Parts: sequence; structure tokens; C-alpha cells
Amino acid sequence: RSEVECLIKLFDTLVAKSSGRSAAVGFNRNMFRDALHCTFGMTDDILMDRVFCIFDRDNDNCINVMEWVEGLSIFLRGTLEERIKYCFEVYDLNQDGYISREEMFHLLKNSLLKQPSEEDPNEGVKDLIDIDYDRDGRLSFTDFEKAVRDENLLLEAFGPCLPDIK
Repeated sequence: RSEVECLIKLFDTLVAKSSGRSAAVGFNRNMFRDALHCTFGMTDDILMDRVFCIFDRDNDNCINVMEWVEGLSIFLRGTLEERIKYCFEVYDLNQDGYISREEMFHLLKNSLLKQPSEEDPNEGVKDLIDIDYDRDGRLSFTDFEKAVRDENLLLEAFGPCLPDIK
């Protein structure tokens, strides 16, 4: 209860600092992205937009206090099952229920190119496509869930969309 109260107070404080029409009811996309960047160090524009979409359950382009608390509950303290579902939804860029090869490549290209590495980003994409267990050229939720349960490090395989331990 005390954590929820703190999240509500934080929400009210952050919203009060912002100006604009949407600030009366919650976070718009830019306010939310600023919070993700400043608080959690997220920098990937695509992933921050997808996290916004996952939090904004009613698709009104505004995150209200309930969406804030529910989203942060999974974001910060979710069970493995909740986090698997959350990450899959973030990575499913076109929201069709699958992560296609194109989506994988797009996400990996952004995250791998930012890391200094000798490995060719295309090779990383090819390696991760091996988690397509049913070999249909795309990852279903079942494929993704099995891969993560087999190797927990794959939870954020396509880019950081959860806060680090810090």
C-alpha cells in the first residue's frame, strides 16, 4: 500500500511539473519518454515509444494514474511471466502477435550497433532467429516464452526495455 501511495504521489508531482492540457489527467508521450530517460536511463526511441504504448492500455495517448501504477508494477516488480509478456509486447512493433524477422533485425540493429563489438550485427540477428522453434520465420509468444525460460538473459534480447537493478 505504501509503495502504491508513493507511486501516486510521484505521478502527481511529475504531472504538476508539466504544463499543458493533457497534464491535468496524466502523461503524454513526451512527458513519459522524459521520465523513462531521466529515471531509468532508457535512450532507444523505438523502445520508449513501445513502452508508452504498453502502459497506455486504453490507447488515449495519455497515461493516467491507474495505468502508471499498473505499468510500473510490472516494469519494476513483475513476475517472470509478466515480464515475458511485457517484453514480447514491446518487441512486437506492429502488434500482430508475432515478432517478425524484420522486427528482430530492426530492434537488434539499433541495440547491437550502439554496443562496441567486433561481431557483425547481422550475425547476431541470425543467431537469435534460432529461437524460432516452429521455424515459421517469426517468433510467436510461445517461441519467445520458451527461449526466455531456457535462457533468462534472452528476456531483453532485442534491446533494454526494463530498468536495470540500479
